[in-house]
Amino acid sequence: MTGKRRFPIINREPYGYLLRDDPVFRALADASRRRLLDKLHRKNGQTLGELCQGLRMTRQAVAKHLAILRKANLVSWKREGRERFHFINPVPINEIAERWINKFEYPRLQTLAKLKKRLEGGEREQKS
Repeated sequence: MTGKRRFPIINREPYGYLLRDDPVFRALADASRRRLLDKLHRKNGQTLGELCQGLRMTRQAVAKHLAILRKANLVSWKREGRERFHFINPVPINEIAERWINKFEYPRLQTLAKLKKRLEGGEREQKS
């Protein structure tokens, strides 16, 4: 062994999704990248110069953050002449919401629906 640590790669279901979601979670973990996504959400299709306005980062730092967002498929761009316009891609965030958030909300919503039915049924009985 050469001293390098070797970690097993998890690529089987149900854990295969972890590798697919990792770049998105890593990209979203940084506050500067979340700010860039917020700026693109407010006004999609901005140039690098427009995205730099109001941020306390160099142009190079913003470009590096955009590259990480692009690698996570959270941002895409389109070149028009010398300009590159950046666009938010909400699909990976929606996939995370469906996989991680909605599954935790569903049982709670089911419980609230049952409670509502029980309470409404109880009200009808009291009126009779």
